[in-house]
Amino acid sequence: MQIVCLDLEGVLVPEIWIEFSQRTGIPELKRTTRDEPDYDKLMKFRLDLLREHKLGLPDIQKVIGEMGPMAGAKAFLDDLRNTYQVVILSDTFYEFAKPLMQQLGLPTLFCHSLEADATGMLVNYHLRMPNQKQEAVKRFKELNFKVVAAGDSYNDTAMLGEAHGGILFHPPENVIREFPQFPVTRNYEELRTEIDKAFARAA
Repeated sequence: MQIVCLDLEGVLVPEIWIEFSQRTGIPELKRTTRDEPDYDKLMKFRLDLLREHKLGLPDIQKVIGEMGPMAGAKAFLDDLRNTYQVVILSDTFYEFAKPLMQQLGLPTLFCHSLEADATGMLVNYHLRMPNQKQEAVKRFKELNFKVVAAGDSYNDTAMLGEAHGGILFHPPENVIREFPQFPVTRNYEELRTEIDKAFARAA
């Protein structure tokens, strides 16, 4: 049996924090896992910024509600699910992802959760578990699945390395330079071709 594990942001939907940064005029919120490999450091930085600007979960959810998947993402995902089982492994949060998942046909999503106070201000985040992307792939392999994974950022590279085949999708140049072992794809047609090739090699 074969499973494709995909990152969410940057692969199927736009980067939520970048979109929120643009709409609020807070340039520091553009910082993502493409720039900062330490996820805990990044999230504490974001929560501090939100408190400083008095922005809470409802403000972010409003922006997400006005977003949609990337062009061609749903068709790509629908076609992929006709051939393979697909799981979305993401470092986003269930409180963010629900409207986007509905637009993508409700694929299976493993991600994290947020904690807000009574006023909607975000006070903490809770990881499902450390290194959940890599650990999920490891467990799928233990269940005798062949796994191919695709992502775009630093926080995807452990997942890509754990899988039988790892693929970068539209990554920044710094990630390409640091992880030359992974093939680079720039559109969904190229990504689908590399997924099929990776499963053929793993057979």
